[in-house]
Amino acid sequence: MTTSTRGTQVPAVLVLEDGRTFRGRAYGAVGETFGEAVFSTGMTGYQETLTDPSYHRQVVVMTAPHVGNTGVNDEDPESQQIWVSGYVVRDPARTPSNWRSRRTLDEELATQGVVGISGIDTRALTRHLRERGAMRVGIFSGDAVTGDAAMLARVQEAPEMKGADLSAEVATKEAYVVPAIGTRKFTVAAVDLGIKGMTPHRMAERGIEVHVLPATATLEEVYAVAPDGVFFSNGPGDPSTADHPVALMRGVLERKTPLFGICFGNQILGRALGFGTYKLKYGHRGINQPVQDRSTGKVEVTAHNHGFAVDAPLDKVSDTAYGRAEVSHVCLNDQVVEGLQLLDRPAFSVQYHPEAAAGPHDAAYLFDRFVSLMEGQRA
Repeated sequence: MTTSTRGTQVPAVLVLEDGRTFRGRAYGAVGETFGEAVFSTGMTGYQETLTDPSYHRQVVVMTAPHVGNTGVNDEDPESQQIWVSGYVVRDPARTPSNWRSRRTLDEELATQGVVGISGIDTRALTRHLRERGAMRVGIFSGDAVTGDAAMLARVQEAPEMKGADLSAEVATKEAYVVPAIGTRKFTVAAVDLGIKGMTPHRMAERGIEVHVLPATATLEEVYAVAPDGVFFSNGPGDPSTADHPVALMRGVLERKTPLFGICFGNQILGRALGFGTYKLKYGHRGINQPVQDRSTGKVEVTAHNHGFAVDAPLDKVSDTAYGRAEVSHVCLNDQVVEGLQLLDRPAFSVQYHPEAAAGPHDAAYLFDRFVSLMEGQRA
């Protein structure tokens, strides 16, 4: 059960699964929530973060100290609801100031039943997660606050992210169409594994009619829309559980249809090609992550949200069932694989988010690259 904290100073407690505890004030709804504790390094774009389905079952810690300054508007959400399971901020804005603001962030969290906490040392919490790794966490406020041992036991009973199969929980249940803006040049079947609203919009801007299909779509349903290309979206959970999307992607690769994947879609391509995946210690989240495009040497500042990565060799071209494959992009912070491409078929993917609704837009060219693949195939 949750209630609003607006205008109150309700005590709240954040408890990590290793026993580390932080005490602050309730922010948003009052009650209890559980998830995986992760941190986001972006200084803006909190609406896009909250409504990104890839954050399903995660408690997001904002490393920027001031959050909520521009309030909440009705234009920037990436989906129809907030998906984070909890929200952690240091110093929430008292009064938002923006001409598009319709309500405060606190009010929006409370309305959607999202339990949060404010007034804690988010720098110390972020350092702890960097050193110990992402872990299960609980936020307790109001009547949910009990003894430390009891709260810790509740956290340790919560499910882990490793092994979680979540994409079907956030994906659309019914297919829908995002029409091309202007003249329709191509048709794309987009498999929704947790798609963000800006992604089909970026394709529509390029004259693509996007048929967004459920995560459970079959190969027959994909090709029923006569696609010029197939897209696999971002999404939450452990890619090692995504057997259906992997099998579906292999069917697309066998037909040699132009293919583009983002984030979870990159991990699906990795698995489809025979590579493994693994859980990162604390992941990449935020809108300021440096990635190098290895084909050009250019460094892009990019938007990320992933806790898993593809285990593919950086130093050689790999032979796969679908021809030669190589790592196309790499994170400059830790050398994590950030992109894959096939050399003998029209398929590529990136681990980050080139739609970047909150910015930056360094990677927008990747949608043009997808268009080029479809043009080449048609020619």
